[in-house]
Amino acid sequence: MSSRRTGPALWALALGYLSFGTSSLAVVGLSAPISEDLHVTQAQVGLLVTVFAAAFALTAPLAPVVLRRLGRKSVLLTGLAIMAAGGLGAALAPNYGVLCAARVLTALGGAAFGPSASVAGSMLVSEERRARALATVFAGMTAATVLGVPLSTSLGNILGWRWATVGISALALLSLALIAALVPTLERGEATTLRAFGPVARTPGVLPAISTTLMFMAAQFTVYGVAGAYLAARFHATAGQVALALMVFGIAGVAGNAAAGRVFERLGGPATITVALAGFGTAFAALLLLPANFPAALAALAWWAAFSQLFQAPQQARLLSLVPTQSGLGLALNASALYLGMSLGSLLGSTLLPALGTAWLPAAGFFPLAAAAVAHRASGRRRPGTTASATPAAATAGRA
Repeated sequence: MSSRRTGPALWALALGYLSFGTSSLAVVGLSAPISEDLHVTQAQVGLLVTVFAAAFALTAPLAPVVLRRLGRKSVLLTGLAIMAAGGLGAALAPNYGVLCAARVLTALGGAAFGPSASVAGSMLVSEERRARALATVFAGMTAATVLGVPLSTSLGNILGWRWATVGISALALLSLALIAALVPTLERGEATTLRAFGPVARTPGVLPAISTTLMFMAAQFTVYGVAGAYLAARFHATAGQVALALMVFGIAGVAGNAAAGRVFERLGGPATITVALAGFGTAFAALLLLPANFPAALAALAWWAAFSQLFQAPQQARLLSLVPTQSGLGLALNASALYLGMSLGSLLGSTLLPALGTAWLPAAGFFPLAAAAVAHRASGRRRPGTTASATPAAATAGRA
C-alpha cells in the first residue's frame, strides 16, 4: 500500500490503542467518584487496574487460538466491540462485583485487539518501515496517559464517572468504524492452535525476548506504580506538581515512541533496545542521586519516559522477525508479559516502599532492570545449528 493510504489506516489503529489504553487506566483518575458512588474504598477501586491487567495477561495468548477462524480485520473489530460492551457494562454496573466483571470483559476485548492491531500495522507497510509503523500504532497507547486518562478524569468530574466510561466506549466504537472503513482486508497467515505454543517457545530468542519485556515493565512499575507517593515523599511534590510530573512523563514518552522507528532503522532492533535499557538505568541512577529538587526530578522523569517508550516498538518488531509465521501469538505473549510486568512491578513498589523508603526505591528497580538486560543479551544468541534469516529484520535480530 502507498503511504497515502497506509497513514490513515495506521492512525485508525492508533485510535483503537488509545481507547484500549484509556480503558485500562481511566479508573485511576476516577477512583474518588467510583468509591463514593459504589460505597467501596479507593484501594478497592485501585484493584480494578490489577483485575484488568490479570485478565488481559491470562487471555491475550489464548485470543489468537479462540479467534483463529476469523480474518485479521474481523478480530480487530470483534475486540473493539467487546471493549465497548465492557465499557457500557461498567457504566451501568449497580455494584462493585458487576464493575469487576465488566472490567474483565473489557480486558478480553483488549486481549483480542491489542496484539492484532500491532500485527495489522506491520502488515500495512514494507519490512524496512515496520518499526516506524508499529511506533505509530503504539502511539495511541502512550497518548492514553497524556490525553485519555486526563480527559476521562475531567469528564468524570463534570458529568460523573459513568458518563466518562460511556465516552471511552464511544471512542472504541469510533475507532471500530474507522478501522472498518480504512484498514483493508489482511492476509490471515498461519492459523494459531494450542500446539503452536511449543514451536514458538522453542524458537531461539523468543522466550528471552518476552522475559526482557516482563522484567523491563517490572522495573518501570516498581517506581511508576507508586509515583504519586514517591514524588510527594522524595521531592516534596504537591498534588498539582504530581499531576504536572505525570503529564511531563506522558509527553516525553510520546516523544520517545515517535523516535523509536527512526532509531530502529538506524541502529537495528537489538542495539535500540540496549540503548533504551541503558537510558532507563541512567534515569534511575539520577533519581537515586538527585537532591530533593522538583525541577531536577522532572528532568529525570522525562529522560526515563523517553527511553522507556523507545523500547516498545523495536521489541515488537524483533518478535515479528523471530516468529513471522505466528506473529499474532508472538505479540500476544509479549503483551501478556507487559501486563504481568506492570502487576509485578506495582506489587514490588507498594511492598518495598514502606521498607526501603523513597530514597532507595529506584535501587530496587535495578534488579528487574538488570534481569531485563541479561534476558536481552540472551535473546541475541543463536543456538548451534540455527541460521540467520535472509531478511534484514531477522539479520539485525541476531546482533546484541
